Amino acid sequence: MHEPVIAPFFVVFYSILAAISAPANLLAFIILLRGRCGLSRGITYYLVAIAVSDFLVITTAVILNRISRICFRKSLFSTTPACTLSVVLVNASLDCSVWLTVAFTIDRFAAICYQRQKTRFSNEKTALLVIGMICVLCSVKTIPLYFAFLPLFILDGVSWFCNIKASFYTWPVWQAYDWLFRIMTPFLPFFVILLLNILTIRQIIAANRARRRLWGAENRQDPEMANRQRSIVLLFAISLSFLLMLSPVVGHFIYVCLKAKSDFDGLDFRNPKYIFEESTNILQLLSSCNNVFIYSVSQNLF
Repeated sequence: MHEPVIAPFFVVFYSILAAISAPANLLAFIILLRGRCGLSRGITYYLVAIAVSDFLVITTAVILNRISRICFRKSLFSTTPACTLSVVLVNASLDCSVWLTVAFTIDRFAAICYQRQKTRFSNEKTALLVIGMICVLCSVKTIPLYFAFLPLFILDGVSWFCNIKASFYTWPVWQAYDWLFRIMTPFLPFFVILLLNILTIRQIIAANRARRRLWGAENRQDPEMANRQRSIVLLFAISLSFLLMLSPVVGHFIYVCLKAKSDFDGLDFRNPKYIFEESTNILQLLSSCNNVFIYSVSQNLF
């Protein structure tokens, strides 16, 4: 049978994404690490961590998982041990990227809305502690996935590809883990960031009105608001982009929950449901690429 037209599109897209995003995130890491972008150390640490996690997402999810699965189906990466390890690494890096974005949003929300407690929550020590905890917890959370797969088939003593165990859909322990896994990413982060952005916008509007009354004229330059502008623009650019890219993923999550179980497994480009699932994955992976361009547009010193 002929290869579907949609399959080359995915190959080309993932190749372009990897060629642009991997070096871009590496460059962003180097630039941010120098600390010359006019941002506080706490914000810089979060952005450095996000750049590293995004680089790992592109490396594991795009290069080692997507491109190798589509272009090199009988390579070392298609053996069952490599396949299961790839699943763990991909989900761990994606979780880190998502929850680091959530942590950055919470940090900026606390700094903007709770000025008196700013030094307690928004500092470099807290940032390093939160980043370390997120990386450890996301890694531990994905380890059980390694034991959820069996070989799809065994040929000449070599196990190939991954197939989810039947017990994954029947055992209560696996079902509870699956629900927890899906709620933690992407459902909960999506609504946490959405809620925090709404509260932050409301706080900014109220603070602007109060400061305008205090200064007595709208046409006078407020140095405090000017200093906070870079941080506010960066927060909204990253979080709103995150929400936009993750909306289809949340929609797919709700669809799978209503269907009780995904009924399309494997690499089947002829299945419209698989194409829809892969399209949501594309948007989620794309969110690991656009942060670099957000830094460039919103931060002059970058």
